[in-house]
Amino acid sequence: MEAPESPEQRPRRRLSPGLLAAGLIGMLVLALLGYGLATTRASLQVGSPAPKVDLTAFDGSPMSLADQRGRVVVINFFASWCPPCREEAADIQQTWSDYQDQGVQFYGIAHKDAASPAQAFLDEFGITYPSAIDPGSRVARAYGITGVPETFIIDQQGRLVRHFPGPVTREQLSQELEKLVHSD
Repeated sequence: MEAPESPEQRPRRRLSPGLLAAGLIGMLVLALLGYGLATTRASLQVGSPAPKVDLTAFDGSPMSLADQRGRVVVINFFASWCPPCREEAADIQQTWSDYQDQGVQFYGIAHKDAASPAQAFLDEFGITYPSAIDPGSRVARAYGITGVPETFIIDQQGRLVRHFPGPVTREQLSQELEKLVHSD
């Protein structure tokens, strides 16, 4: 019977570059997944206070949720590259036109988009309500959005009353706004 080889006597095996790269990529994917799970925030619950919004609109005016206390606020997260955002844009603009003189403020927030394409999107659809870029997705994270479009309706006391994940229609918005605007 032969004696087992000592570690010094065994031939060295090298990892192939492909296997090494696959292992590193796998570790990176697991690290990013773990980070994503650790930083994911649950969506807001109906009735909870809406997180603050303090942005500067494309026209230079302030977009502040705190300044809108006493008004109903509709916040729509959109992106120029998002097909469902394009589908809902005309309905949202029309609803804004219907309610802007009834104590309702609309805000558009471009999510993961650059200023130039976001402004082109607003121009293409004739969007007239204040809209802004969300630098670093700070507001999107506070609202716990998972994609675009997402729309939030906030009551006169600053509480979330409705969340529409995905595209919203004029009829859906109007139905919710009627409840808030004409409730006394």
